[in-house]
Amino acid sequence: MRNLFLLLIGLGLSALLTGCVKQENKTDTTGKNAALTYWCASNPREIELARRLVDQWNVLNPDSTVHLQPIPSSQSSEEVLLAAIAGGTTPDICSNMWPGAMDDYVTSGGLVRLDKFPDFFEVMRSRVPDDLLYSFIAPDSHFYQIPWKTNPIMIIYNKKMFREAGVTSPLLTYSEFTKAAESITHDKNGDGQIDQWMSYREIKPIWWQRLFDYYCLYIAASGGKTLFKNGQIDFNNEASVKVFAFLQAMYKSGYFPLTEFQGDQFLNERLATQITGPWMVSYIDKYKQENFEYGIMPLPVPDDFKGRTYTYGDHKNIAIFSTTEYPQLAWKFSKTLISKKSDLALLELCSQIPIRLYLTRDSYFNSYFKHNPKIAVFAEQAPYTRGVDGIADLKEILDCISQEYEASVLYHKKAPGQAVSDAADRAKVIMEWNRSR
Repeated sequence: MRNLFLLLIGLGLSALLTGCVKQENKTDTTGKNAALTYWCASNPREIELARRLVDQWNVLNPDSTVHLQPIPSSQSSEEVLLAAIAGGTTPDICSNMWPGAMDDYVTSGGLVRLDKFPDFFEVMRSRVPDDLLYSFIAPDSHFYQIPWKTNPIMIIYNKKMFREAGVTSPLLTYSEFTKAAESITHDKNGDGQIDQWMSYREIKPIWWQRLFDYYCLYIAASGGKTLFKNGQIDFNNEASVKVFAFLQAMYKSGYFPLTEFQGDQFLNERLATQITGPWMVSYIDKYKQENFEYGIMPLPVPDDFKGRTYTYGDHKNIAIFSTTEYPQLAWKFSKTLISKKSDLALLELCSQIPIRLYLTRDSYFNSYFKHNPKIAVFAEQAPYTRGVDGIADLKEILDCISQEYEASVLYHKKAPGQAVSDAADRAKVIMEWNRSR
């Protein structure tokens, strides 16, 4: 992603980026027939949600029309947005902002600084816990994204398989998880091959897969830390080593299979647990057998850990682009996307969790959570999530972590401490190299 951005600069588009920076100080000239363009995610449920919210706005605001467009398809939405920033073709608003790409967007001058709006902090603090809000602050100490929704990563487990193995309560620690895995993992049909496992994770060394095993477990083990602190690498620590050691033990003991599956082995009852987010609830409920029972529990933590369990939030946020002719109007529309009514629609249509204080205790949402108790479990976890650092080199650094993960966790070629140290050293080289160019 960073390389794409640098390439576009090299093609002579830097002048356009300078123009984007100048747009930051624009004031609205809103009159009749003002128009905004809004890009939403390209999946069908979010398109339907966005269409509903835009239609409501347009009925109530006939002189300031919002035009909806799903984000153009490409290898990733981040690449599309960087190319649009470089080309001066950004929308006014986008609600598919991955926090990990924010450094590139901000550095390019592509985004409006949101804390310049007088009511920004009032709106945010009525909705977002302070510690979570400030996890999205940019290196320049300003805010360029509205925390919108989260998919807390937790563990879904098969209740029947747990009962058969004598497991009667959620597994809160590594030792509890390991003990249960020992009972659950076995040769079910007697052919000499293990065919039932505790869990499964994608074994390909793909950077984003580590968000859903190493990284979410690291956030839990560290009490809510991310990979960086004040822009500096901060993951070469005891929490990282414990996560590597835990996962390495899972593979060494055969509790996680070192293979690739076709089809959903959790619904086929060959896997007792699955690390996943709230999107799986509607999927499981749609395709499960009639007697299939499942529950949800937090990620396990080291045995000596004390405190609340955090996890990766898989956040997507809202931003306003500096090419907008109407920043105040864009801010006004953005606030409608995070209203209670819009948050309820997000839950109902997408089964995704709005970032909102006291969500499950707010009477406005009582009926929804009464009829969707499993989503309520994810919603309770939502305030205790962390995102990813908005570092330009993040994908490359996650890639080098993934390669050390493969060497240590999957194939046991390195001790966990050495693998974590090597990943941190390589990450430093990546950052220094990219800064020197």
